[in-house]
Amino acid sequence: MMMSTTDVQRAPRWKPAALWTLKGLLAAAFLSAGGAKIFGVPMMVESFQQIGLGQWFRYLTGVLEIVGAITILMPRLAAFRGVLVSCIMVGAIATHLLLIGGSAVPAIILLALSAIVVISHRDQIDDLFDRYDA
Repeated sequence: MMMSTTDVQRAPRWKPAALWTLKGLLAAAFLSAGGAKIFGVPMMVESFQQIGLGQWFRYLTGVLEIVGAITILMPRLAAFRGVLVSCIMVGAIATHLLLIGGSAVPAIILLALSAIVVISHRDQIDDLFDRYDA
């Protein structure tokens, strides 16, 4: 049986559903983490005291996580917000490894999942660079 080019190019039906599920889980994780920072959960306050940049940094991180959580669900912004939350996770990994200790595994997992979103929507980034290439 020969496959036509449209059969090869068409994504399986489960891929969009899996991507939306992944984005929903990421949004829930970042909304929860951002909310904990904004509302001053004692563990978050203590962690940001250890970092030494002040509590303003906790609020900033919380707001960025909440913005990332909401906008990662917006189809046209998914790649860019995936990059945003990936950068936040790189910072979280470095902070755990270099400053406050504890496990960096949750941040590593969220970074990997965020990277999947970015890769899945890489056409958005390609389109942006194509606009400025011309």
